[in-house]
Amino acid sequence: MTTKASTTRKSGKKITTAKKEVKEKLTQKAIGLQIENLSTAKVIPDPMQPRKTFNEAHLQQLSESVKKHGVLQPITVRKSGNEFIIVMGERRYRASKMADKKTIPCIVREYKNNDVLEIQIIENLQRQDVEPTEEAEAIAYLSEKYAPTEIAKRLGRTDNFIRQRLKLAGLIEGFKHFVRNGEMTISLGVGVALFEPEEQQMMLETMGEDFSAHQVNRMIKDQTYDLEKASFDVNDKKLVPKVGSCIECPFNAANQGNLFGDGKMVCTKSACYETKKSKSFLNLIEKSKQENILLIPEIRQYWADEENNQLIISQLEKNGLKVYLLDDVEIIENPIKPTIEDIKKEYQHYDYSEDEFKAELDEALQQYEEELEKYNSAKENEFVKGIVFHPETYRHKEVFIKIVEQSKNESTSYSAPLENRKMADCSPEEQIIKINEREIRKKQIENNKQFEEVVEMIRDTKYIDTKKTLSVDEMVAFSLTLYENNVDYVGRQRFFSNLLGNTSKMTDEEIVESFKKKFKKEIFHKLIRYILTKQVHFGESNHVNNLTNISFYNAMQGYYKSKIDGIEKEYAEKRNKREERLKERITVLEKQIQGLKE
Repeated sequence: MTTKASTTRKSGKKITTAKKEVKEKLTQKAIGLQIENLSTAKVIPDPMQPRKTFNEAHLQQLSESVKKHGVLQPITVRKSGNEFIIVMGERRYRASKMADKKTIPCIVREYKNNDVLEIQIIENLQRQDVEPTEEAEAIAYLSEKYAPTEIAKRLGRTDNFIRQRLKLAGLIEGFKHFVRNGEMTISLGVGVALFEPEEQQMMLETMGEDFSAHQVNRMIKDQTYDLEKASFDVNDKKLVPKVGSCIECPFNAANQGNLFGDGKMVCTKSACYETKKSKSFLNLIEKSKQENILLIPEIRQYWADEENNQLIISQLEKNGLKVYLLDDVEIIENPIKPTIEDIKKEYQHYDYSEDEFKAELDEALQQYEEELEKYNSAKENEFVKGIVFHPETYRHKEVFIKIVEQSKNESTSYSAPLENRKMADCSPEEQIIKINEREIRKKQIENNKQFEEVVEMIRDTKYIDTKKTLSVDEMVAFSLTLYENNVDYVGRQRFFSNLLGNTSKMTDEEIVESFKKKFKKEIFHKLIRYILTKQVHFGESNHVNNLTNISFYNAMQGYYKSKIDGIEKEYAEKRNKREERLKERITVLEKQIQGLKE
């Protein structure tokens, strides 16, 4: 039975609804809009629409909403013959079709073709779920008409965001595919887009079918140069006049937006960088000759036979300079006065108090004063001005140098230790010993580099998040890692405090219970894999001489065997070539020995 009160409520509701509809119609009329319910059969998507991808799950959710409540916001269309082409609202249109709606509310407007595309682009770019490569292509279209700063204002984005997207638009289709499916980050895509399409294609072919962020990062690193570490003045316009200064160069990443960080200057034109680097080295040689300053390469006799080092030595000799290596000189550098900030950075992983930091600073300052006194009295102690430079980067610094004189007896009687004597001062038998010792040392350093590269490659993958059950090798590696390495106070605070929660007011039993409640098998696996990648040893320790590293290296074979094999193959090829040359040298020396005995 319907009561008077309920009838009154219904009547009031109808009046309110009617008033609302009248108000909406008046508003639409006032702003010149007319909403029509058009047949979905007559409405079609724009084939020139810049947006190509739609999230199916989100469309399904929108479709369910349309079934219940209808289309709450009309779409915008333009008339074309007997049909209506969508300008804005394709998602609502698609959701309506999925919901089997026969009509859809539309606002019909007239546009010029160019205006339509621009409106569609801006409307799409203002959404939150735009696919990055489509967004980049759309912004690139707008850049033909507007400057990046103007696009940024229209879209409510930063200038740097627009510049990065403009750079991303230059990515070739092969790499865009990896961005779309989520395998490649936007920042890595921007890094690849710094190169010409032909270079990108070579990178793509080098990588192979499976995407490898580690390999792509290596290729970018090999072909880009940190201008802050350049051996030449990046402001110098006259070093290579045709290209001018690096500061103004379009191939300086800082001039393409902050692609590598705020104001980070990175050269993306390797040929130009190498030309400037070589020219700066020739200028350094000329300065040495004109000012009669000793020019010392950072090469020890130990590595003098290396091919690259031999090229540097021969270049110095061709320019009339007498070559001294680090073994031949004593060097005094101008010391840098330490600050409390330097000390805190150096000991950042130590749980030091302010007094302990101050004590470390006092000790460092005392050492600085001693070194400064030695530097200031260098000329009085027969040191002369000199320049030391790195044989690969040509970066250099001014120092004081004294040549270490050796007596004739030292060079001819072989009384000095074998490791301290030059190859030319050794007998054939001793040369063989030195060659073999050098090879042992080179293999050691090579193994260090190889192991470090494998670990860095693995750290760049999703190994830590792998859902596979731990293998026996992984568990062995973890056990041995714990055996050799204990988690210190900083490690507990930094990595495990989030698992334990705030323990300041908890007893030991409460901490254990709290952890047990939060514990999951997935956390255990992730923790182990995290520790495995962190607790390896670099430097002199590698995968052939260290218990922890050997076990880790073996464990990784089950996940990244092909990638590890690729790295191993590169090092094996270099090693085999070098060993072939060494065999030839040893054979010649053995013949000399045989001749001396006969």
